[in-house]
Amino acid sequence: MKKIFLPLLTLLAAAKIAAQPPVVTKPQSKPVALVGGMAHLGNGQVIGNAVITFENGKITEVAEAGSAKPDPARYEVVDVSGKHIYPGLIAPNSRLGLDEVGSVKATQDNTETGVVNANVRSLVSYNTDSEHIPVARANGILLAQVTPEGAVVSGTSSVVQLEAWNWEDAAYRKDDGVYLNWPAYFASASRFEEAAGPAKKNDKRDAVLQELDRTFTDGLAYSQIKNPVPVNLKLEAMRGLFDGRKTMFVRADYGKEIIEAVQFAQSHGVKKVVVVGATDAWMVADFLKENNVPVILNAVHRLPVREEEDVDMPYKLPALLHKAGVLVGLTYGEGPMQLRNLPFVAGNAAGYGLTKEEALMLVTANNAKILGIDDKTGTLAVGKDANLVVSTGDLLDMRTNDVTHAFVGGRLISLDNKHKRLYQRFSTKYGF
Repeated sequence: MKKIFLPLLTLLAAAKIAAQPPVVTKPQSKPVALVGGMAHLGNGQVIGNAVITFENGKITEVAEAGSAKPDPARYEVVDVSGKHIYPGLIAPNSRLGLDEVGSVKATQDNTETGVVNANVRSLVSYNTDSEHIPVARANGILLAQVTPEGAVVSGTSSVVQLEAWNWEDAAYRKDDGVYLNWPAYFASASRFEEAAGPAKKNDKRDAVLQELDRTFTDGLAYSQIKNPVPVNLKLEAMRGLFDGRKTMFVRADYGKEIIEAVQFAQSHGVKKVVVVGATDAWMVADFLKENNVPVILNAVHRLPVREEEDVDMPYKLPALLHKAGVLVGLTYGEGPMQLRNLPFVAGNAAGYGLTKEEALMLVTANNAKILGIDDKTGTLAVGKDANLVVSTGDLLDMRTNDVTHAFVGGRLISLDNKHKRLYQRFSTKYGF
């Protein structure tokens, strides 16, 4: 029995090692120059034949190839002729690293019990060994906002970079915002019920609104106390909402709910508000613009919510908001497994009223600005972090997206992932 058992353990250990995520790379040690590629700067501009250099994790030059010739003795010159260079994509409102297997609760750490959980920090639950992270990186996503879900006040989100040993190293902007689920007017029946039927009035709505009013009234008063004793952890986590250090990300879909949520935040002294989901944002675009409220669209690959709406309304929504002057970003909120499709959602928007460069902004510069990290990333500009990717084709097109290089803070990272390993394993079996 022992003779059989020991080899079996050896095989299992080898399989486990082979399935581990790629090893984290060391900090950039030598200046790098990307030469000859078409650079999409993320601000709407394109340089057809570019030179981009970066040193110690920071971009030092973005120029036409003819005006700059990096010294090979000083730089590690990478010829990317015929390829495309992009800023690393940014995914807000994601469960990446918090939810591994949807059908296995033990692998999910994105919700907490209770009603008001402002003090719950998603960052400390972020799992850098998640198999979803390398998959997302292989499609050009280099940063993500990890967000809690559930309850009324879900908790505090943080922005992470997707190349780290642990959550401390991954932290890019800690505790950037507090997520709130605005109570809907109607509550749909459970999909597990035999006859779901039409949406019903949300009878719990008034009670939730009263709880929110008490919470934010107390939070505003608490924020004006310099050294409170004793410390209230929930209200302490909300303190930044009232001085502008944190953003209130409110999940709301229908027009009246969006207006109500924004006015609620304003009346309670919240400085910065972002609407997430925003299915009906096109109906209240003027209101959003007047109040300088950005929007993160959560589900663009879907059907319209009303029979009388255009069948392609979800696809047109980013363009409608952009043209109305609303700062709009995109995410793919179905779950961490689908997050890899973020670039293709932007590409979809490019087919419904936006140019390719405007669509790119939705997942780079705009998301960076919404998350408050635009001073460090989101565009290819001198002084910003060297978070960038190189693709042989159009990054936003699933037919040509083929990332060959990815740099996080100037570090060349591995693009290996479970999908690629499975493909390599089984491609010969079926004669591909």
